[in-house]
Amino acid sequence: MKRTLPVFLVLLMIPLPLFGRGGAEQSSSGTETAGALEVYCYDSFASEWGPGPAIAAAFEEQTGIQVNLHAPGDAVTVLNQLIVEKDRPVADIVIGLDNSLLTRALDAGILQKYKSPELKTVPQELVFDTSFHMLPYDYGHFAVCYDSGVLKTPPESLEELTGPEYKNSLVLMDPRTSSPGLGFLLWTAAVYGEQWQNYWKRLQPSILTITDSWSQAYTMFTAGEAPLVLSYGTSPVYHAEYEKSTRYRAAEFSEGHIMQIEGMGVVSGAKHPEAARAFIDFMLQAESQNTLAMSNIMLPVNSTVSLPPSFDFAL
Repeated sequence: MKRTLPVFLVLLMIPLPLFGRGGAEQSSSGTETAGALEVYCYDSFASEWGPGPAIAAAFEEQTGIQVNLHAPGDAVTVLNQLIVEKDRPVADIVIGLDNSLLTRALDAGILQKYKSPELKTVPQELVFDTSFHMLPYDYGHFAVCYDSGVLKTPPESLEELTGPEYKNSLVLMDPRTSSPGLGFLLWTAAVYGEQWQNYWKRLQPSILTITDSWSQAYTMFTAGEAPLVLSYGTSPVYHAEYEKSTRYRAAEFSEGHIMQIEGMGVVSGAKHPEAARAFIDFMLQAESQNTLAMSNIMLPVNSTVSLPPSFDFAL
């Protein structure tokens, strides 16, 4: 059974620099429409294979409200952009900030409180913000995934990951731009405490490269450029469900794993707060939660949603 590690104390140990806005993003319709709901999210959420377009289309069909998805990068990049735009917000709602970014988001004052009635289906332990500025919509555990066609003996701990047999084998994400990247940093700090920087020195030979986002890293992994990648314990579900393959697997580490709970919130100063709150409600309902499970390949927070057998391959 995997062990979940706490992260809240680790956040106080590691200073994280703030980076400004990245490149221009594309909305789902390609245009900015007056009266449309403007949604900031991370890149894989808005991709053609992600859950964003399907959920947006279903919401539009039900409510008549057009939804524009903006994906400037991974989750940390999204947060940084919201902070930069705080005085003149573009977004009505943000999707994809997680429990590790909660403190920064609250301190920046970029979100407004909303306690959705749909939280009645969500177990209390997944409600990570009791002030209800950020509401959960899915969750999972960070894990190092491996290509079993290349590695017959995967690492079984963070420490084993530093071994010479894994030289130039691991793809990680930048913690300054990516929430999985930040999650891995917090994971190592939770395990090694004040010695986490020494661990990273030992890990350095194993790292092939560090990408800006999860989608870049996972694409490299499945293209055969590296046999190890930071991802999620649920990542094997995708391959089992859609490729009928068990080649890509998640390694269970003896030290335990960090849980990520992804959240969403109404942006302070949103031009369409009522539509934003309606979208949050919609995200928590069973239809959207099923779409999230099957497209975002994460665990739904709605306890009424049933999962297919492919989720048996999740860590």
